[in-house]
Amino acid sequence: MLKYIFSWLVVFFTGIVSMAQTTKKVQHLNEAWFAYFNQTRISNKWGTWTDFQLRTKEDFVNNFSVDIVRVGVTYYVSNSVKATAGFAWANYFPQDNHKLISQKERRPWQQLQWDARYGRKRMVHWIRLEERYRQKILNDSTLGNGYNFNYRLRYNWRYELPLDKKETKPGAITLIINDEINVNAGRQIVYNYFDQNRFYTGFKVQTSAVSNFQFGYLNIWQQLAAGNQYKSVNVIRLSYYQSFDLRDRK
Repeated sequence: MLKYIFSWLVVFFTGIVSMAQTTKKVQHLNEAWFAYFNQTRISNKWGTWTDFQLRTKEDFVNNFSVDIVRVGVTYYVSNSVKATAGFAWANYFPQDNHKLISQKERRPWQQLQWDARYGRKRMVHWIRLEERYRQKILNDSTLGNGYNFNYRLRYNWRYELPLDKKETKPGAITLIINDEINVNAGRQIVYNYFDQNRFYTGFKVQTSAVSNFQFGYLNIWQQLAAGNQYKSVNVIRLSYYQSFDLRDRK
């Protein structure tokens, strides 16, 4: 794990230097992201992860960009540390380099998450490794045989500050600040080892003891495969979370 963290730091700062030395072509977009997340604890050691996501790609409401289905099995090292491994299916709706067809992606993933509480405040970290198999594209209307492959390493931190004394009561509000850095690796990556940074700020509204609704603003700065092309994306993000504990309390 320390090797991955060190590699991520090297790649991140290399990407920053590269961006500073390259003439940028920036595409500005406005999107909306909708998501459902579920984490269910089945026993003291085991649980499940499920999430569904749907994203638009133009002016917040026009056309779809991608949908993702992700599942996983979680091992609880402790109540504050857990490891998850799973699989994701993604469908990229018609885009610039495949205007008439959708592109599929198969994505095994592994994640280590840990969190800590400081009074009522909470800090959550996770590191996720993804193996991305994206279907090859021949032209605007034809998919190719086989898949392009690369690794992606993601580090995410999230800070939660409750604005109500009773955090789990319906209607309780929590401020969330979140940042995630993504880096690419693999033989097919040439110019964009730095993939993207996602900065989010928003609010969590408790809907029950086991569910909450989150909404806020997400900014994405992404480097594309050409190296000198970037996306700056403004995102309205709406998510619904459920967390169940099915352990026998006897």
